[in-house]
Amino acid sequence: MSIADRWLLPDGVEDVLPPEARQLEQIRRRLLDIFHLWGYEYVIPPMMEFLESLLTGTGEDLDLKTLKVVDLLSGRMMGVRADFTPQVARIDAHSLRLDGVTRLCYAGTIVESVPDTMLASRAPLSAGAELFGDSSTQADIEIVSLMIESLMSLDLPALNVALGDVSIFRQYMQALNVSPEQSRALFALVQRKDAAGLGQLATEIGISEENAALLCRLPGLCGDTSALDEAASLFAGHPGIVAAIDNLRLVAEALETRFPKVARYFDLSELRGYGYHTGIVFAALLPGPGKLVAKGGRYDDIGEVFGRPGRGATGFSINVRTLADEAAQPEPSKGLVGLGQVEDSMAASLWDEVQRLRQEGYAVIEGPATAACDYLLHGSKGRWKLAKVSG
Repeated sequence: MSIADRWLLPDGVEDVLPPEARQLEQIRRRLLDIFHLWGYEYVIPPMMEFLESLLTGTGEDLDLKTLKVVDLLSGRMMGVRADFTPQVARIDAHSLRLDGVTRLCYAGTIVESVPDTMLASRAPLSAGAELFGDSSTQADIEIVSLMIESLMSLDLPALNVALGDVSIFRQYMQALNVSPEQSRALFALVQRKDAAGLGQLATEIGISEENAALLCRLPGLCGDTSALDEAASLFAGHPGIVAAIDNLRLVAEALETRFPKVARYFDLSELRGYGYHTGIVFAALLPGPGKLVAKGGRYDDIGEVFGRPGRGATGFSINVRTLADEAAQPEPSKGLVGLGQVEDSMAASLWDEVQRLRQEGYAVIEGPATAACDYLLHGSKGRWKLAKVSG
């Protein structure tokens, strides 16, 4: 590698420079403060783990996103985390193993071997919360409400929330008794909202005309609460699916009461996170082109692989980097102060004056002024003076 190439970073990996770095850190702190006020305790999982624990129960999608390395001490394969959720689930199930409901939160960098889009960062800053030990509708309401409250605390201009439930698709696949391979193929078509492709594949794998017609309706079940009414009517013969729809309705009604200004949208074919989610899934998007800023859902099965079967789990993650352009800017300091002329007789009291200015909200450097300084601190004849630097 030539000297000219040594400063290069891999595609999708970048430094975060001032002032954006400060803004991201303030967003991170704000989110953690909100999580704390809701009773969620902070955990810091390791950046890497053995693949057996990092990927167990998470599905193929996360496997593809995980950067893998060989541990030279043990010779075993390790992975750099691409998602906090499996780690926090392991902490709940194994490290803490508390009875009852456990609420945990986190914030840190993840690494993705393959980004979601060509322009996306491969090392985004993620913050989120997870609720364990409760499979109730109230737990779903709590975790979605916390996501919304956390984002609203950043003074975003507006927010849209999309709601779905992967168990609707899962239960229907079980009712049709299709193979895992056929289910994955149908899943891909549902995600693309390819009703024609669904009908063709359903015919090829022997699904009855009636069931195929119902399957082809799934991609169109989106919009306002009328989509839930239509779904409940279509799947009236499937009590488990109707129960999932009723749960979505209860969550939506609670959100409307708590956050009347937040737009709600339903998409029963949106299976984001299908790899390990088992129930309700949700996402927060900014208006306009639909910029995704947070996503989450229920994943009751993941604790079983860590020795905690039957333990409910739900949570969400926020991509802090995507909020940088939309969140309220951090409150600036009153200005940057550098040292001007200070008489030797006042050197002893310089520290006290510098501390006083910092407490008032000024940023002070203990050295000669730089080009970026807004003020100069002068000390003469027993008095301190803050002089504005002329532009």
